[in-house]
Amino acid sequence: MVATRYAISVDVGGTFTDFVLFDMDAGATAAFHKVLTDAQRPARAVIVGWREVLDTVGARPDQIHYAVHSTTIVTNAIVARTGAKTGLLTTQGFRDVLEIGIEQLYDIYDLFAPYPPPVVPRELRREVVERVTRDGDVLEALDEGSVRTQIGDLVGRGVQSIAVSLIHAYRNPNHERRIAEIVAELAPDVSVSLSSRVAPVMGEYERTSTVAADAYVKPLLRNYLQDLLGELRQLGYERPLYLMLSSGGITTAEAAMEFPIRLLESGPAAGAFAAGYFGTLAGHDHVLSFDMGGTTAKACLIERGKPAVAGLLEADRVHRFKPGSGLPIMAPTVNLIEIGAGGGSIAHLNELGLLSVGPQSAEADPGPASYGRGGELPTVTDGNTLLGYLDPGYFLGGRMALKPELATSAIERHIASKLDLGPTDAARGIHVTVNENMAQAARTHLIERNRDPRDVVMVAFGGAGPAHAIEVARLLGIRMVIAPFGAGVASAIGALTAPMALPLVRSYMTTLAGADWSHVERLYNDMREEASAAFSGVPGAEAPQYGSALDMRFAGQYHELRVELPDTIPTKGRVGDIVGAFQKRYTEVYGRVPTGLGVEVLNWHLEAESSQIVFHLSKVGAREGDAAEARKKEREIYFGAPEAGYRTCPVYDRYKLFPGATLSGPCVIEEREATVVVPPDCTVGVDGYRNLVITLGTEAWA
Repeated sequence: MVATRYAISVDVGGTFTDFVLFDMDAGATAAFHKVLTDAQRPARAVIVGWREVLDTVGARPDQIHYAVHSTTIVTNAIVARTGAKTGLLTTQGFRDVLEIGIEQLYDIYDLFAPYPPPVVPRELRREVVERVTRDGDVLEALDEGSVRTQIGDLVGRGVQSIAVSLIHAYRNPNHERRIAEIVAELAPDVSVSLSSRVAPVMGEYERTSTVAADAYVKPLLRNYLQDLLGELRQLGYERPLYLMLSSGGITTAEAAMEFPIRLLESGPAAGAFAAGYFGTLAGHDHVLSFDMGGTTAKACLIERGKPAVAGLLEADRVHRFKPGSGLPIMAPTVNLIEIGAGGGSIAHLNELGLLSVGPQSAEADPGPASYGRGGELPTVTDGNTLLGYLDPGYFLGGRMALKPELATSAIERHIASKLDLGPTDAARGIHVTVNENMAQAARTHLIERNRDPRDVVMVAFGGAGPAHAIEVARLLGIRMVIAPFGAGVASAIGALTAPMALPLVRSYMTTLAGADWSHVERLYNDMREEASAAFSGVPGAEAPQYGSALDMRFAGQYHELRVELPDTIPTKGRVGDIVGAFQKRYTEVYGRVPTGLGVEVLNWHLEAESSQIVFHLSKVGAREGDAAEARKKEREIYFGAPEAGYRTCPVYDRYKLFPGATLSGPCVIEEREATVVVPPDCTVGVDGYRNLVITLGTEAWA
């Protein structure tokens, strides 16, 4: 008898680490699982959960044929400043690029607007003698003596990693490559990141910021993955481990250790791909991904099954909704918005005495007060427990009991008593406040992409998402919400739906009319060689498919748009088609196209992608019986206006609901990893993949 082949996906979040075990032969999910994240040693939680999820089906590690991993370890290291002690080598005269930035205030009315501190402090930034022109010509040769002196000084100061960012190295990387050789000679234990490899694009500030961040997290991610791979080998898993990129593709563990900054938004990207997958299953082209976990919530517009990818994002923003207030990172990233709102987000009174929620989080340790792990501050989870949305005895399927009395005490002491409210009203205030925050952010995200919120369908997931999704959808004017089967671990599902992919980019600023097309061909051949080398030896990915995109703008403009092209390599003979694609995209974003202006290209992108996707759900047949058989009890649930107060609602077992079943609100639908709260005037249907399709009514309630 042939043993069942499984695929496993792991998503490490700030509060929980999620697991999905997928039966590759049957095309069905075998098991879902959650464990608390171990902030001190994340690999430990991964191994514990890996063992437990295999035990649920009696599987062995050698039955795992594919393993993929998404993680927030990179972004958490940058935000919490827990990366390695890092030095920076740059061209003489450019030591302070990280402070100077682009000399543009993100708030023009605040001359003292704060910025996050650079990951490399000034005393660890060093200049070397060299200079290359913007065309790549050597103006001044590299002074290797100055390089050796500066490396010796940095190593003497205890740096574990060195970033190298020389001016115009994206056109001529030879000086950076030589510096890497000298570092390897003088300090072989010190890791090195080169801007010409990490971000070979224009923009000295953004490029330097990116390579500094890459160097800052490289030792941390390398140690984590080496620790994890060693533990997996001891467990009996000998096959490769793949990781989710911020762009939504999959890469090898070795490539992830070489370019860790590409994993900055690994976990959120996996969630966006899950939303795209389930939206496509349901036949919807325009989907809003709503992912609310224990620490943050994320929203992302999905068009025709795929999220948009941006070439730049900002990490560690001082003001979450103000572009320019964070550290610019030039890495392809799923275009989403993060909100400091999760189940562990802490409720507090701001400086005006008004109720606020987040962005500070109780995370996994100590966690919300109701976890009983020492947390004393009230959180969103505590409010939801008090309102009856969560069953204290069925949290994580009963593996972790909540303590409502601790939730009530925390809310009473820190919120209710200070606002002269009862605990229930204070808890409802927390719930409504966080919903308004998330709806505001999601609305901004949609409108900035020229999409009316009323024209999209929401796919809601994450451990806390389904408990808030319908109220958030109501605020946005969205009429339908889909809660996937396994919503609490959907980001882990998303990583299984993503293909092996590698996004590459090269800078060459030119007008289309004056482009050197032989140089363009050389750029694309270089990127194809890099992609082929990265995919070599990866089963099912040896012959990748290619797509291209250009960062374009009208002459004289400052901001550019990314334009997807149907051709693998743009050529002179297709200039008319390229201009047409740019004008179409420009119209979609801005409404009209100016006349009489030339078109410029700044960056040339190549996307290499395999056709190998592991996760393919099969439809589930309908079963006799109705939803009444899934009803397990009743519970008092609090709803707002127009009939504010607790209402006795039926509670349904998610695992006993099959295609064809229908329900009416108000009700609660529970699975081990997430709870769906269905308010009055809503109906629920179960589709052929056991996903809940919730249609919102018109009754006004808050």
